[in-house]
Amino acid sequence: MEKQKNAVGRRKEAVTRVFLTKGSGKITVNDRDYKEYFPLVYLQNQVEQPLKAVQSLDKYDVKINADGGGLKGQAEAAKLGIARALLEMSAEFRPALKAAGCLQRDPRSVERKKFGHKRLVAATSSQTLILSLPQLLATAGQTL
Repeated sequence: MEKQKNAVGRRKEAVTRVFLTKGSGKITVNDRDYKEYFPLVYLQNQVEQPLKAVQSLDKYDVKINADGGGLKGQAEAAKLGIARALLEMSAEFRPALKAAGCLQRDPRSVERKKFGHKRLVAATSSQTLILSLPQLLATAGQTL
């Protein structure tokens, strides 16, 4: 049986399971070609980036199961998953993948909605406006 390595990649709400096998360079996402699944070129480049970093774009077949989040989150999660699977294949890939920035998980996610606010950003900016209004009036009175 052929040796298969698998890894998990995450970004925002997206989770991808990546299965890497020796092959001809075929990349499939949810049983579709990755160029069909990710129609935007920059998302396709995100998926290819770890393989390009180690010059093995046509040496491995990649099967990706993507779930949750949006297309961008899934593409970046796939990038991390492919990089982790390549590391399992060979530890010699680590310096190249690290230099390309493929091994770092992006911890940013959406902040939760707070009760009593319609949404997070608008509520905070209006609160700072209310708090700074007396200071604004005081400085306006000094300049007049």
